[in-house]
Amino acid sequence: MNKEQIQQVLPHREPMLLIERTALDENGAAHAWATIPSDAFYCQGHFPGNPVVPGVILCEMMAQSTCQLFPEVFMENLLVYRGLDNVKFRGMVKPGDVCEIVTTLAEQKGTLFVCDSKVLVAGKCCAQGRITVAATPKQG
Repeated sequence: MNKEQIQQVLPHREPMLLIERTALDENGAAHAWATIPSDAFYCQGHFPGNPVVPGVILCEMMAQSTCQLFPEVFMENLLVYRGLDNVKFRGMVKPGDVCEIVTTLAEQKGTLFVCDSKVLVAGKCCAQGRITVAATPKQG
């Protein structure tokens, strides 16, 4: 999916739409890509002179990447976080880095989707964790 197609699935818009494109591989894993802008709002104060992408932003990228796994569910519903488990930060992500987010479905329980996800920069794992998202009816 390109950015326009992602916006048909996710309600996020600038500056919180963090992923740029997605694809499924032959094993059913979702891949999403995000380039960290040099002027990213979330790096401006984190940390002056040595900007680092906050871990919560990396977690949000992982959650947004789930849209590629089941876009038909999320076109009809709102995707919301339900949990983060076993999240580990293994390396710093900096402005200018290109992140590849790889996400697989570990388990589905009704409208809950439990996914394992990791953020890679140049092949190195910088963050990983188990993300639980839920499909909830859209309001209005």
